[in-house]
Amino acid sequence: MSDLGLDMEPGRRRHPRRRRRRFSSCLAVLIALVVLVGGGYFAFSYGLTAIKEKLSPPPDYSGKGSGQVLVEVKDGDNATDIAATLMDKDVVKSQEAFTDAAKKDPKSTGIQVGYYTLAKHMSAKSALAVLVDPHNLMRNAVTIPEGLRVDQIVDLLVKKTDFSKKQYDKVLADPSQIGLPAYAKGNPEGYLFPATYEVPPNATPKSILTAMVTRYQQAVQKLGIEQKAQALGYSPHDVMTVASIVQAEGKLPADFPKIARVLYNRLEKGRPLQLDTTIVYIFKTQGKLTTTSEQRKSSSPYNTYNHTGLPPTPISAPGEKAIEAALSPADGPWLFFVTTNPSNGAMSFATTYAEHLKNVAKFRAYCQSHSC
Repeated sequence: MSDLGLDMEPGRRRHPRRRRRRFSSCLAVLIALVVLVGGGYFAFSYGLTAIKEKLSPPPDYSGKGSGQVLVEVKDGDNATDIAATLMDKDVVKSQEAFTDAAKKDPKSTGIQVGYYTLAKHMSAKSALAVLVDPHNLMRNAVTIPEGLRVDQIVDLLVKKTDFSKKQYDKVLADPSQIGLPAYAKGNPEGYLFPATYEVPPNATPKSILTAMVTRYQQAVQKLGIEQKAQALGYSPHDVMTVASIVQAEGKLPADFPKIARVLYNRLEKGRPLQLDTTIVYIFKTQGKLTTTSEQRKSSSPYNTYNHTGLPPTPISAPGEKAIEAALSPADGPWLFFVTTNPSNGAMSFATTYAEHLKNVAKFRAYCQSHSC
């Protein structure tokens, strides 16, 4: 028997085994084809979905929505920032819908900073239409003129806002909360800066008064009050008191530096300032340029006829020009000033008392034919 015949049993064939191998190989190829085709279909399907998503518009509401939503556009906001705000408040359905609408509308670059009333579930186009129309910007501007006392400022704010005098006075009773500088010594007189303020819908008495002090801080920082006051030999509070008197006494900004020089000259010579405006501050009178002899007998520390030096606080809210004059007074020997023509505010300045009396005569002559 040969070795080759050991496995050859009668009637047994090896051909079926070969066919099984071929079947297994075919099955593997078929499975590979199925996987390949299936994977190709998945890739095609995924790609088609991605293309559809690219071609389809972003999610968006339809119509003008309902209800009311207060939206603030902040300084520096671009279309993406505004879109995020609108999305957060459920005004628009997606940021992409709003930014796409903004790209198509050149007016979107002119959206103004401030507050707007929109609705929930607005189409991006409708929301944009509200924001690009400046008439929809919520405005409540309050102008505080130069030269007002704190009580007058509060009265004006009460008229122009929805808050009561009691609410403003409550904040002013604890003025540390509105950011006063340390040299103000807790007294807001003179530190509520005169300017025009936009009062937002979410404003409070505290935020309004704080904004006024913040505006003051910005103005005096630009003017360099700390350094210039020190160079003059006065404190920032003293300079602000001088500036408040300059604002109360003067009408023409061209006269402001001369008025400031008169005040500093008298202070440095130890002479009382003798100002009717400080008497007016004591009695809160309005519309009068003169005071009575009885009023000038007041024992108040604000009576600059009876007391030398500056009054304890500013007597009005000075504007930037008055503060600048107090920081940079004119050069001159003047010791007196008087308004010689109250109709236009023109002032005359004098070095001697005799010169001053001549100027006073001009003032009295005016008052004979006019109410002073």
